[in-house]
Order: sequence, then C-alpha cells, then structure tokens
Amino acid sequence: MGVYGLNRKQWAQVLAAWGGWLMDGYTSIAYALVALTIAPIFFPASLGGIVATFAGFAVGALARSIGSLTLGNFLGDKMGRKSMLVLTVLFFSIFAALKGALPSYKQVGLLSPVLLYTVLFLEGFFAGAEYGGGTTLAMESIPAEKRNFIGSFVQSGFGTGYFIVSFVYAALKAYFGSSFSVVGWRVFFATALVPGAITVLLRAVSKETPVFEEMKTRGEVERIPVRGLFKQAPKAMLFAILITTGLLFVNTATFSFYPSVMFTKGFSGVSVGVGVAVINLVSLFGVWIGGALGNVIGGRKRPMLIYSLIFVLSVYPILKLGYSGGYTTFVSAFSVQAFLEAMIFSTLPAFLSELFSKRFRATGVGFAYNAGAIVGGFAISLIYALSSVIGLFESWLLLLIAFSLVMLVGIALSSETWRKTEVAHADKIVE
Repeated sequence: MGVYGLNRKQWAQVLAAWGGWLMDGYTSIAYALVALTIAPIFFPASLGGIVATFAGFAVGALARSIGSLTLGNFLGDKMGRKSMLVLTVLFFSIFAALKGALPSYKQVGLLSPVLLYTVLFLEGFFAGAEYGGGTTLAMESIPAEKRNFIGSFVQSGFGTGYFIVSFVYAALKAYFGSSFSVVGWRVFFATALVPGAITVLLRAVSKETPVFEEMKTRGEVERIPVRGLFKQAPKAMLFAILITTGLLFVNTATFSFYPSVMFTKGFSGVSVGVGVAVINLVSLFGVWIGGALGNVIGGRKRPMLIYSLIFVLSVYPILKLGYSGGYTTFVSAFSVQAFLEAMIFSTLPAFLSELFSKRFRATGVGFAYNAGAIVGGFAISLIYALSSVIGLFESWLLLLIAFSLVMLVGIALSSETWRKTEVAHADKIVE
C-alpha cells in the first residue's frame, strides 16, 4: 500500500509538514550565512555590530514561542492543523523575503535596526506555528509504528533547506562578487519566496488530520486549548523544554555557527557555501538513519538518550580537529558532528506529538519546541561575548558541553511515550 505503507493522502500531509521545515531551514540559515555581511549595514560598531546582528536569532526565537502559543491556541487546536499552516507559511515567507528590502543604517539611522528586528519578530511569529502544526499534521496522519522514521523525514526538511540555501548562497556570491555586500544579499533574502510558494501549494492540496476531524465531529475541540495544556501537562512541558533548550542551543551553536567560523578562518564565500552544503547533506543521512535505528532500538526517549550520549562524548575531539584543521579537515570533522547531532532530532517529532493530548497538541508541541529556542537564539552572541574572555575555541567548547548536559537531563527525566509492546491510549495511536 503505497510508499512505506502510506497512501497519497498521508504522504501529502507528510510533505506539507516537511515543506515547512525546508522553508525554515532555508530562511534561518540564509540569515546566518549573510550575518557578517549585513552587520555593518544595520548595526555600526557603536551598536554592537556582530553581536547585535546575531541577537536577531534571539528576537526570532522569542517571537516563535509567542506565535506557537497564539496561533496554536486560536488556529491549530481550534480551526485545524492544515488551516493554520496554510495561513502561517504565507506570511512566514513574505516576511522572510522582506528583510532584503530594508533600508541601511546610513539611510535611516536607528530606524534601520528597529525595522530589522521588527521583521525578524514577525517572521518568527508566523514561523512559530511550523513545528507544532507541521509535526501534529504529519504524526496524527500515520500509525504509531511508522512515526520514528516519518518524523525523521519531516525533521530532515530543515537540513534540506540548509543544503539548498547553501548552494544558492554560493551561486549568488560567485555571480555578484564584490557587489554581493551591496545588492547580492538583498536578492538572496528575496529567494525565500520560492520555497514559500511551493510549501503553500503543498498545504493547499493536503487534507486535515483524521484526529482533528474526529474531534470536530464529537465536539471535543477545546475552547481555550492553552489553558488545558498548562493545567494538565506542566511537568511534561518542563522536561520537554529542557530537552529543546539544550538541543536547540547546540544546534544554533553548530549549524548556524559553522559559516561564521569558516569566514573567521579565511575561507572564501563560495567555499563556505559549498562546505556547509556538504555538512548538511551528511546531516540528512544522520536524521534518516537515526529514525530507522529508532525503530530497532524501540521507543522515542531511548534512542534520543543514546544518540545524545554519543554526541556529548564526541564534542571535544571533533571540535579540536575541525577548528585546528584546514578546509577539508573542517568540513569532514563537522560533517561527522552534524551527522551525530541530526540523529538526536530524529525521534523528537514522534516524542513531542505523543507527549501532549490531541486537544492541545499543536499548541503544546509548538511551544515546547520554540520555548527551547529562546535561549538557543542567544547561542552565537554568547559564544562571541565569552570569547573575549577565554578565547573563541574555549568559549565554543564550554557552551556546547554545558547545553548538551541540559539536554541530557531533560531526556533522562522525561517519560517514554510509546513502546511497541504496550497497548497505547487511543489518543496517542492513530490507526
């Protein structure tokens, strides 16, 4: 019956969720790739320059948490997963592209960074619905035993977006040359409209999940989903946020930081684009293999715990090798790190979707993920700030290990959400 036992309707829902993560990876990494280029355009040295530019990640992360609660509560858990996602990705892509049309500090003074942060906030607000809505749309549409691998596929959308945007960056960097810092970066941001349009189309042709349709038929839709979330699942939410705080800090301090480190080492813009594309191609195999192995290991929590322990033990040797080596060594070492890190993400969609009741699932999954991104949004700024005291390598290593341990604590304290041998609650299994 279809590919991996899923029919066309189910794959349409999975691809609709995957497309949103592709869009997220594309826009998030686009900002990371040009951060050093736009820093002097929006923030003069007196306003913090590089640190202030990377603080844009924190602005977006805060907005995502607010957006996940607001949009999940008023749309995703009341009007439907699909209805919310069609609307949010439209505005997400528009604001992502709008960054390329903003005036510089020389043109409008302090209004320039204010406008940048405002657009980043609005972009993040609508992007906040992506994880909760997309994960719920995909996971509620498939049987429980298939969620580890399908969840890893949905999660790989981010890496796919990163892979594509890296090549787009390299191509535009080569085409514009020295004028990239004048006009090329603006064109680069505008290209976000392409994956945005494709994702809107994918979602327009997909269907609502059977779980939500049944909720509407039975009159089980919550009047205020967010109230039920914090009343019924505070402990689960706390542990989930510990996991995502550690994991998303690590993710920002690696995937989003690799381009900056490569520029610091003197690699050319084209080389940076190609290098991070290779790193992310390898990471895609990490998340897919992690999902497949998760089915063998069993459960959702156990694979995450095993993958996280392996990652933590590898942080120092990989960082030491990659940071001290040349271009080939850098790309090779951090490809391994990206592979191991991506494995941790593989069972996260299934884990979070089963952690919360269907009545507030879109809100809960979205907030658990995006609340963790708030601290992670400061990762690069913290690395640079601390580097002035202990050095860049030492700062990078210390913060990676510290937040990896936060992630491990959250995983260890959490409860398993599904086992093959158990008779799961009907709310968690969609047959």
